[in-house]
Amino acid sequence: MTNIMSNAVEPLKSLSDEGVSIWLDDLSRTRIESGNLAELIEKSHVVGVTTNPSIFQAAIGSGAGYEDQLADLAVRGVTVDEAVRMMTTADVRAAADVLRPVYDATGGRDGRVSIEVDPRLAHETEATVAEAKQLAWLVDRPNVMIKIPATKAGLPAITEVIGLGISVNVTLIFSLDRYKAVMDAYLKGLELAHERGIDLSTVHSVASFFVSRVDSEIDKRLDKVGTDEAKALKGKAALANARLAYEAYEEVFASERAAKLAAAGAHKQRPLWASTGVKDPAYKDTLYVDELVAPGTVNTMPEGTLKATADHGDIHGDAVSGTYETSRAELAAVEKLGISYDEVVQQLEDEAVAKFEIAWNDLLGAVSTALSAKGTKGIKETKGVDAK
Repeated sequence: MTNIMSNAVEPLKSLSDEGVSIWLDDLSRTRIESGNLAELIEKSHVVGVTTNPSIFQAAIGSGAGYEDQLADLAVRGVTVDEAVRMMTTADVRAAADVLRPVYDATGGRDGRVSIEVDPRLAHETEATVAEAKQLAWLVDRPNVMIKIPATKAGLPAITEVIGLGISVNVTLIFSLDRYKAVMDAYLKGLELAHERGIDLSTVHSVASFFVSRVDSEIDKRLDKVGTDEAKALKGKAALANARLAYEAYEEVFASERAAKLAAAGAHKQRPLWASTGVKDPAYKDTLYVDELVAPGTVNTMPEGTLKATADHGDIHGDAVSGTYETSRAELAAVEKLGISYDEVVQQLEDEAVAKFEIAWNDLLGAVSTALSAKGTKGIKETKGVDAK
């Protein structure tokens, strides 16, 4: 965790000035307790935090900062699932407290910390709703956002959770059609909340549209095509996809339906650019920051991308508006080469859900081992820590 020096953050300030909220895509107990998170907020324009199962697997799996809590949990003989939730929600609660001044200053727009429902529930609507309610209760902070994946089963869960007045970060969005369904689910949720007498001004949401993975998969397929035309399209699909998502956002929230809800106090569901770390070393490491600047968006970055943007980001104003026809043409050109957009985005969703489930199971296994070790060294043997 290298600190970002205050004399190198002008591009980050420019990004913030353009109406982009900068969120950090990482969290750990050492980051919180060392003061690093507070420093990023103070000096690097960070106004939110996102987490996911892979992030927690890396943080808790390392053991750093969790030793005392693990010992206490082992003494109590808790299950491994309970132990993981106690540790992850403790981190999110602490981060939410660090970000509370930002939340208050922005009227709840920023200062948010996201925590994801158990990824094993991605295809179970009722269980996802129950888990979201439980997480909101466990964290017990107004600036928490519950992350729900944009699977088909996730869509009705999003509506119900928003309808309960719980703020939601919808995650794992890859396709334009699914993104439109997510916005519809959000508006349905607001309508439901309004019927229930909930103050809509207290409900916020972001829709996490994944970026770099689209290029990774489509570029691989373009390489197989191998023609000059195919090579010329490399590195363009992800930006085109995201830019067309922003066009859809503009259209939906300019509608009469959205305006009626806004009159009742509702907020727009902001697009959040996720997976913005560049995976191909041939591309500039700030590509998915520089080229996705648009007002009313969020860009959640791993620390490496945040540092790169602070050092040499090229923020040159709105990079999205006015690009829609070109973006459509680029995706059409990819399709014309025999690369199916629908196939790619479904594959990416399936892989992302599976990846997070694997990370979560790995985390359960690591915590189970740690609890067992603490139990044999400590006061009594742990019970019920089977990670299956």
